[in-house]
Amino acid sequence: MSEAFHGGPEPASTAELVRQAAEQISTLVRDELALAKAEMSEKAGSAGRGVGLFGAAGLVSLYAVLGVLTAIVLLLAHVMPAWGAALLVGIVLSLVAGVLALIGRAQVRRATPPVPEAAVQEGADIARTLTSAVQERGHRG
Repeated sequence: MSEAFHGGPEPASTAELVRQAAEQISTLVRDELALAKAEMSEKAGSAGRGVGLFGAAGLVSLYAVLGVLTAIVLLLAHVMPAWGAALLVGIVLSLVAGVLALIGRAQVRRATPPVPEAAVQEGADIARTLTSAVQERGHRG
């Protein structure tokens, strides 16, 4: 009846506004968690495919390197005993492996943990929006 006198719906009570806000926040939190889960699943799937391809490339490269190393040992065997050529190639490869391991360890230490960046940013935006809305409502009354 007051709608007819005022030309619009009655303002909601504080309890009703709190209930609506709680429902909306609950929905937002569920949606943000679903977004984070979807983003992490997508990243994990992409990373898994990439790791598999790197593994296959590594295996093929291993066979290629073994062929080249055999050729180097056979070439060096013309100027020194075959066992000396094989030993020399093995020592050089061990040094290269050590340097690569040190570089790899440094890279892993610098890596950051995977974070669902879009979901985190959106959550921060929502928190800022809610905080400002609560502060504005508090200043009005």
